[in-house]
Amino acid sequence: MPIILIYMLISTALTCLLTMIPLAFAKKSLTDHEKLSPFECGFDPNKSARIPFSLRFFMMSILFLIFDVELTLLLPMAITTKHSSPLTFMLSVGFLVFIITAGLLHEWNQGALAWSN
Repeated sequence: MPIILIYMLISTALTCLLTMIPLAFAKKSLTDHEKLSPFECGFDPNKSARIPFSLRFFMMSILFLIFDVELTLLLPMAITTKHSSPLTFMLSVGFLVFIITAGLLHEWNQGALAWSN
């Protein structure tokens, strides 16, 4: 048992050492102007690359991700039909569809789905 512990300590120390050596000797400049500027096929950029994006687009993408995850929870429920009673299956699927529909109606009521005001 102690030989395994010794091997684990040696391998951990070797891993840490091999990770720290390149970090210590790497030539890295945090203020390199060429790396911080955007690349547009070798030409200088016309505008700033750090322009703000639309908050509506961000909210729409977050809503898409939320409903996408909820739908990925709904699709594997077809496998559970063999392992549960039909009543339990229909109640669980109905509850999940109710939650998804209630969330969609809430977002619609709040105006999150309206692209322009």
